[in-house]
Amino acid sequence: MQRYAAGWLLGLVIMSLSGPTPGEAAEAAAPLIERSKLFGNPSRSGAQLSPDGRWLSWLAPREGVMNVWVASVADLEQARPLTDSKDRPIRMQFWAPDSSMVMYIQDKGGDENFLLYGIEVGSGKERNLTPFDKTRVQLVASSPIVTDRILVGLNNRDERWHDVHSLDLATGKLTEIIRGDGYAGFLADANLDLRMALRPNAAGGYDFFRVKAREVEAEPFATTTLEDSLTTQPAGFTTDGKTLYWIDSRGRDTAALVAQDVATGETQVLGSSDRADVGGAMSNPRTGKVEAYAVTYLREEWIALDEKIGADLAWLREQLAGDVAVTSRTDDDRLWTVAVDPVVASPSVHLFDRETRTLRQLYVSRPELAGAPLQPMHPREIVARDGLTLTAYLTLPPGSDPDGDGVPANPVPMVLLVHGGPWARDDYGYNGYHQWLANRGYAVLSVNFRGSTGFGKAFISAGDLQWGRKMHDDLIDAVEWAAGEGVARRDQVAIMGGSYGGYATLAGLAFTPTDFACGVDIVGPSNLETLLQTIPPYWTAVVEQFHQRMGNPNTEEGRALLRERSPLYSAGNIVRPLLIGQGANDPRVKQAESDQIVDAMRERKIPVTYVLFPDEGHGFARPENNIAFNAVTENFLAGCLKGRSEPIGATVKSSTAQVLEGADFTPGLADALK
Repeated sequence: MQRYAAGWLLGLVIMSLSGPTPGEAAEAAAPLIERSKLFGNPSRSGAQLSPDGRWLSWLAPREGVMNVWVASVADLEQARPLTDSKDRPIRMQFWAPDSSMVMYIQDKGGDENFLLYGIEVGSGKERNLTPFDKTRVQLVASSPIVTDRILVGLNNRDERWHDVHSLDLATGKLTEIIRGDGYAGFLADANLDLRMALRPNAAGGYDFFRVKAREVEAEPFATTTLEDSLTTQPAGFTTDGKTLYWIDSRGRDTAALVAQDVATGETQVLGSSDRADVGGAMSNPRTGKVEAYAVTYLREEWIALDEKIGADLAWLREQLAGDVAVTSRTDDDRLWTVAVDPVVASPSVHLFDRETRTLRQLYVSRPELAGAPLQPMHPREIVARDGLTLTAYLTLPPGSDPDGDGVPANPVPMVLLVHGGPWARDDYGYNGYHQWLANRGYAVLSVNFRGSTGFGKAFISAGDLQWGRKMHDDLIDAVEWAAGEGVARRDQVAIMGGSYGGYATLAGLAFTPTDFACGVDIVGPSNLETLLQTIPPYWTAVVEQFHQRMGNPNTEEGRALLRERSPLYSAGNIVRPLLIGQGANDPRVKQAESDQIVDAMRERKIPVTYVLFPDEGHGFARPENNIAFNAVTENFLAGCLKGRSEPIGATVKSSTAQVLEGADFTPGLADALK
């Protein structure tokens, strides 16, 4: 995309089996892959070319912590670190438009108050470019023609709204451009002039306003309602400002790539699919003209609009084994970084010279996985009970599928891995969690239940007000499909997920108490009322969508619905083992969401294991914490599904994990804490 456009055995009955257990069968077929190889630091990640093509930056460990590194493209062997983070990994970095500095964002302990930092490549001098407390920065716009400044949004004046500022990259001076009161965001052109403002409306959608001379017009020139709110957004201007691109579902179901003539208002559909939304685009670094777009139904497909781009993408697909994605381009468009995902091997990144048609491998993300028994992922379509088609992805244990047809010779235990969001989706590709759990002896199934994004607005809307109901029915239907197809043993299915996936885990054990053998909830909400009461202030612009898609806590009917769909109030129904992981600084799903369901289970003397990380937020960013929780998880799963596990060992003590409840209910955990 152009730079300036803005996932014990209480009540558990294990059937006796003849022959080897699933874990023993997997062990005979393949060695155990060490957790550290799957979840430790990658060798490198996130490679980005500087706009002028002179430099390459990436993230790599420095004394065990992911930091920013840089090297000259002419001498990549002479790499040097630019940052020196000691505790929390840096997870995203990008170039200033003039190629003078690398910038990155960083929060504290997972609180998601991200600040913007810049490091000058020449001097190595690092500056905090947004030195404010309790502030979350947003990148509003950068440009290929105005290269000495960028536009950023800051909520340091009012934590609900982001005011747009011009940031002078040389001096660090911030100049307020426009206040964000009531607006969800702004769009600028290549001159860094604000051209559009987005404001939420009572219908659950957005009103789109023209901005002229830093003033927002009184009347919107376009509007959406709830049904189009997640599938219609502006996608940026061409550099000359004459064309505005949209990802647009108005008047259709799936979102199309649309070009609008700014002067006349006329629109042209450049690309679309009947099965899935347009989900990405490649734009020329100089002109901003869209040259290719992506559609993902079961697998991602890139469709070129420019003949030369199409030829290059085709050549790359011929040369590289796996799905190909262009991740950065120089301003002259000669050099690209290209990521390759072979699924059954670690992804890698290559440097592509378009002029000479040459490729150079820059790195393999996890070289330690070379020769490991990684398993293929099988895309599937599953029909829900009401006829809705759900896309899904299945990975099987090594040795279980000798003919490679995606069905094991005999049914195996399964983990239903539920994505977060819920307005997100699962995709095809290398997945460390799929590989880890499959290696432990389980089939792993991820399903895009209704409400997931990427499949058109009707599919999203089918999940409105269906938390814990039809959205959960889809998960149950996927489990029944797996059992019916001979993939899974119906009485040996676990449910696991983070965020919404954590909610789905709690809902599964509370609302359908005997459908799952056990559950793993990672930062999942237990009470939808308190969840909506404690969302971050800077989500104010989308709260109307939450109310209309989940339930409105400001109405009696809405409060009753939210209470009915909250697992907390059905905690007494839980009869299967439960493991909970939570970050103490989570701004989205507060620690209280886990605390309160653990308290409810403790009062009812229902066993639960509860692990808290005091230096984490919405998920576990530090590898030692992630590895520790996964060590607990795989031993927990081995206790209820009888798969394989690597001992917990010193992982928990090497992390910041605090086991607040139920160490005795997870095999090996109590001993690991001694």
